[in-house]
Amino acid sequence: MTFAYVSGNAALDLAGTVGYRREEPVDSLATPADLERWVAECDELPGHVTADAGAFESARTLREAIYRLAHDRVLGRPFDRGSLEVVNDAAGGPTLTVELSDAGLHMTGDLAAVLSHLARSAVVLLADPHACLKECGRTSCTRIYLDRSRGARRTWCGMDECGNRVKAAAYRARRRAASTSPRGAL
Repeated sequence: MTFAYVSGNAALDLAGTVGYRREEPVDSLATPADLERWVAECDELPGHVTADAGAFESARTLREAIYRLAHDRVLGRPFDRGSLEVVNDAAGGPTLTVELSDAGLHMTGDLAAVLSHLARSAVVLLADPHACLKECGRTSCTRIYLDRSRGARRTWCGMDECGNRVKAAAYRARRRAASTSPRGAL
């Protein structure tokens, strides 16, 4: 399974590891090894962490709390108190070590520091009144993303999957409609 990092924020990408939440949810983080791989593939996080069963469940709990808060923000409703507690508690955890070199930024830390970093990222994002959060426009997709597009016109979480699928379906529908309409009718 490949992970998508299209939300514009690592905390939102973590929340996006559950797809199709309204229908039949698909959880991309089924095992601690999946979480380790997700962290390693995320550009904003250290290249390697180890996840035991307890840390894995903490990550999934944080993921769901971030999703609930982001969804509350998208819908313009008050934040869920339990989710606020989870995210705020996690944000108070250990920090990642950040080093700058000629090769760029290098981060290190354990999974607890990664989760704390993600929680702080969610706090900063969700507290920003100017951050434009949206839910993907594809009917079955429930990913929430940060819209930084000019004029906030972005419609899908990402073009590679959702945008292309919506556009392809619209094209097929237009072709079907054109082939069933009587020729020459105006």
